[in-house]
Amino acid sequence: MSNDAMLTNAIVYMGAAVVAVPIASRLKLGSVLGYLGAGCAIGPDGLGLVRDHEGTLHVAEIGVVLMLFLIGLELDPRKLWSMRRAVFGGGGLQLGAAAIVLVPVLMLLGLPWQAALVAGIALGLSSTAVSMQTMVEKNLVKTPVGQSIFSVLLFQDIAAIPLLAIVPLLGEAGAASGEGSSWVGVARALGAIVAVFVIGRFLTRPLLRFIASTGLREVFTAFTLLFVLGIAAMMAAAGVSMALGAFLAGVLLASSEYRHALETDIEPFKGLLMGLFFIAVGMSIDFGLLASNPLYVLGLLVGYQLLKGLALQVVARGVGVGEQSRWLFAALLAQGGEFAFVVFGVARSGGMLPGDWDSLLTLTVALSMALTPLLLMIERRITCAVEKREEDEIEDEGSHVIIAGFGRFGQIVGRLLFASGVKVTVLDHDPEQVDALRRFDFRVYYGDAARIDLLEAAGAGHASVLVNAIDDPETSVRLVDAVKEHFPNLTILSRARDVGHYYQLRTRGIEVAVRETFESAIVVGQKALVELGVGPYEARERSDHFRRQNVQSLENIMPHWQDEQRRVQMARTARQQLEEQMALDRAELDRVGSHGWHDLDDADEERSSPAAADGAATSDATASERA
Repeated sequence: MSNDAMLTNAIVYMGAAVVAVPIASRLKLGSVLGYLGAGCAIGPDGLGLVRDHEGTLHVAEIGVVLMLFLIGLELDPRKLWSMRRAVFGGGGLQLGAAAIVLVPVLMLLGLPWQAALVAGIALGLSSTAVSMQTMVEKNLVKTPVGQSIFSVLLFQDIAAIPLLAIVPLLGEAGAASGEGSSWVGVARALGAIVAVFVIGRFLTRPLLRFIASTGLREVFTAFTLLFVLGIAAMMAAAGVSMALGAFLAGVLLASSEYRHALETDIEPFKGLLMGLFFIAVGMSIDFGLLASNPLYVLGLLVGYQLLKGLALQVVARGVGVGEQSRWLFAALLAQGGEFAFVVFGVARSGGMLPGDWDSLLTLTVALSMALTPLLLMIERRITCAVEKREEDEIEDEGSHVIIAGFGRFGQIVGRLLFASGVKVTVLDHDPEQVDALRRFDFRVYYGDAARIDLLEAAGAGHASVLVNAIDDPETSVRLVDAVKEHFPNLTILSRARDVGHYYQLRTRGIEVAVRETFESAIVVGQKALVELGVGPYEARERSDHFRRQNVQSLENIMPHWQDEQRRVQMARTARQQLEEQMALDRAELDRVGSHGWHDLDDADEERSSPAAADGAATSDATASERA
């Protein structure tokens, strides 16, 4: 390929990604589907802007390698060892269950048992790239279901070694090549894994230390890439999954002092190449074959996803995935894997896949990858339908306080009141949260707190206080409107998610609307001042002053908050006034504190007398009321 062609292709790839991915993200379809759509658009069956999709796919597989290396850096060997049951037990169960349901169907469709066995196991593999990228975007990697999925994917990378070894044994080429060659391949693969352990454990850290001593960041980055790509090349030469080798190398460096530097250097390359990988998969979709046999291809796709999804549902129960997360487990693993492309290629070379089966299976796997974001949307709808249940019958026990929403905010309020002996009724719409809290003898009821009948049953007619701790601003405001209309004597203390939510609550007459991160941020800032040498009393005075200024500026802006131009101008004025006031404070401190911050500490001691403490408490109470 000429330099001009390479430059043109690079421009096409990046241009397609820049257009397609933001559109997919805006439609809440995820970046993976955006990249796949970009590949379909520029590929041979689309606009035909790029035709060498196989070469692009081979290069882009490095993105999967880098991703597995970064994942390995998050695990030390002890944690990996602790996962052995989940990896081999859960992963083996998943692959076995998928093969049991897929192999007989492929035989019924006309494949010989050898080809059906290889293809069924290959289709049982899932895409590490698609699953992990999706879990990263949705912050699922560290969750229990995310860890179960990761264990299954790790086993699949390990299982790829014997799978490739049995293909020649079962194919027509097995007799010619002899059984010994396959066992030699297995031995070579095991030797490559041992080599990764030796290199990662004994050689890499001294080399990293030497490279870091040069102080040249670009050389350290180059060595990092050289190390990962070298491991991948060695594993590929041995017939082993490159991603597995990179993962093991990452695990061996997880406890290294250079771990964070390695992560920082590799992350940009990983993101770019992962996007390129998905684009290449989109380009590989053979729309000509799809157009010539649409019903057959779609039947294969639907049947494949349905059978594998049902098998994964059973597996999820077996590996301990919670009932609410089983459909998510199935949706994230139902697609085919990138390693299936390799298996199909080897099977084709061995004469195992007759006719168009290689193309049909490759197309099915590629389409299943593209289908993953849509399966996740369906999963969400199914989960929401499953979660729906009848609201609890609430017994009015004369509680003086009702808390609507018992998440991280409502829990703190509730625990404080419980500890103070206050009887509280809690309403929450998360059934798992409700069931968990009931095990600790909390009086919690499932239901929509904005429903008038539930509020009435909870005792809103005679309760003194409603704590509105709902996270969603729209639902929170709906609750306020309902209470204001039907229970006007009920005092509402509300959580505000942000300034916009704060204004919505205040304009509805809510006197106490607390921004959820405001006070905690002030406390951290106050402690930072103390650490920098400011006396504790002075730091508190500065915090109180900032709180008053901020709250006052919000109150001044509130009548004009829907007038954007006026609001922006007033915010700028308030910020300027605060800066001027803080400048005056600094000048005063420079004048008074010429002897250093120790004078302020002495003043603190004077103010720590009982009378001064009472005055300070009064000041704090006043500031809190204003806030």
